[in-house]
Amino acid sequence: MDFKFDSSRPEYSGIAGGSDAVTPGVDLFRPHPNLSDRVNHNIALAEIAGGVRLDRLPGGTQLEIETRNRFYTLEYRRDSSALLCGHPLFCPRPTLVEISGSTWGGSMIWAKYIGREMHLEFIHPDYGRIITSRIVEIRVLDEDHPPARRVKKTASQLEFN
Repeated sequence: MDFKFDSSRPEYSGIAGGSDAVTPGVDLFRPHPNLSDRVNHNIALAEIAGGVRLDRLPGGTQLEIETRNRFYTLEYRRDSSALLCGHPLFCPRPTLVEISGSTWGGSMIWAKYIGREMHLEFIHPDYGRIITSRIVEIRVLDEDHPPARRVKKTASQLEFN
């Protein structure tokens, strides 16, 4: 099934393209008419920066999340729960937390998503809601290698975006 790019349609406004053909199967971001331009802009940038959708990960997947201030290791369990470590006060050892998702620093959250250039939000059993500094990189740790030789793949090298 061919899909033709129609720049006159409102959901494609602002998309520049030298060709009128769009690759089939590519899910282009369509600005939502009920959201502000700033929110739509942030969502589009998050799509470009990349991230990991937790609902697409198998249980047991290990991620290394680099923020501006820390390196966290997250082992995804399922149903938004994870073992998280990397903060000297909140989780110096693996701690079972609930991953809420990612935020741009305000009250709007992208549930079950960990995105670059966003802040990870999780619920700690003792400290409640915690928001990290901005995420710089997300890597999936390959469990087939011993810890000293783990192969790190960035989220953009995988199909979790």
